[in-house]
Amino acid sequence: MAVRGCLQCLPLLLLAAGCVDARWSGEGTSPHLRTIFLGRCSDYSSLLSPQQRWLTRFWGATLSYLSDPSPPLPRGLYLFSFLKKVPVSLRKSLFWENNHLLVTSYADNARRFMPLRDVLYGRVGDFLSWCRQKNASGLDYQSCPTSDDCENNPVDSYWKRASIQQYSTDSSGVIYVMLNGSDPKGAYPVRGFFADYEIPNFQKDKITRFEIWVMHEIGGPNVESCGEGSVKILEERLKEMGFQYSCINDHLPVKLLQCVDHSTHPDCAVHS
Repeated sequence: MAVRGCLQCLPLLLLAAGCVDARWSGEGTSPHLRTIFLGRCSDYSSLLSPQQRWLTRFWGATLSYLSDPSPPLPRGLYLFSFLKKVPVSLRKSLFWENNHLLVTSYADNARRFMPLRDVLYGRVGDFLSWCRQKNASGLDYQSCPTSDDCENNPVDSYWKRASIQQYSTDSSGVIYVMLNGSDPKGAYPVRGFFADYEIPNFQKDKITRFEIWVMHEIGGPNVESCGEGSVKILEERLKEMGFQYSCINDHLPVKLLQCVDHSTHPDCAVHS
């Protein structure tokens, strides 16, 4: 039942219309998209056991939405309302910028934390690309638009809706944020998904406080730390919004995970 429902849901990945052209700068639709999608749905169902009756209603809403070749935005957002029945676990929300793989490894399939990629709508789209062919309903495997080509491209529009309509509004308790203090452009992008689509949609009455982790790559540069540069901008923004927060440089449990692959590096030396 779960796999059959996921098959019906597959076209949701294509819901962001607009940005149609023959050649784009981004990679084309991921090969074997259908197989990957079905496998992830099955994996999610077995690991996290969502309430099947709500998923079934979601598939039905998806098919209704896709019957309109130019669906209005409110109907697209209406689809995501069904997924509020697959909640984000209390005190397990983990937001991030520029450290996707580290967040994925540390979250450990929602065992430790539940970042966006570990809820259903995040799991099915993680690390995938997709778009339609020009003047056709088939997938374009040659190229797809990036944000530089078109702001409302299918992939970015999907993640914007997931972030705005679902993940940030559903998060509660302590909100954890992992930033990359070795990124040459700064740990906290002042224009990015977290800044533009997630922070504005946090529900203040549901949140206890924020805990920021500024992680530095093993052997990498220390570009920014707590209280510096763009991290300070984030701290000041949260303060202005009335949120309590704390900031930790190189949160030890995450650093220990980083050191698994760099056990002999001086940054991973154990000091008694």
